[in-house]
Amino acid sequence: MDADHKFLIEQIASGDKQALAALYRALERPVYKFIVSRLNDPHEANDILHEVFMDVWRSAGRFEGRSKVQTWIFGIAYRKSIDAMRRRGRMDYTDETPDMVDDNADQVACLAAGQEAEHVKHCLETLKDDHRSAITLAFYQDMTYGEIAEVSGVPEGTIKTRIFHAKKLLMRCLSGRVERGMA
Repeated sequence: MDADHKFLIEQIASGDKQALAALYRALERPVYKFIVSRLNDPHEANDILHEVFMDVWRSAGRFEGRSKVQTWIFGIAYRKSIDAMRRRGRMDYTDETPDMVDDNADQVACLAAGQEAEHVKHCLETLKDDHRSAITLAFYQDMTYGEIAEVSGVPEGTIKTRIFHAKKLLMRCLSGRVERGMA
């Protein structure tokens, strides 16, 4: 897969707009999910997603191939997300999940799964940004510690420590729900 991405980057560097469109289609969803997990604003995340791929268009010729293309692009997304948070001056989270009615016969199971997913999301949002980013990249984007370190611009040991502490905090948050009898 990365060989395909490298080929597309080479084509983008030579001005091939179709290659950019193909790379965008291949990575749009995971990059968007990562950005929205950091900003919790789908509209702003969409704007940043487009900025990320504009940077890919402008800087494809400077891609040196020392990392996976996906890691390089997530690094751009990571930095753009940080810039957006700085522009905001603070981090504000809003929960705008629309209410939907489920007409399935298994409504109770769906409701329980939805509540559990919301609780996991809540627990993720209680983490510091660095911890949440590390967890998101590791478990939702399936990146290695080395790739996460490269995206974040910190040593691999720092990423291991962040994930270790984030998992402990998540377990504490999630087990608190069980202890209160809400599972």
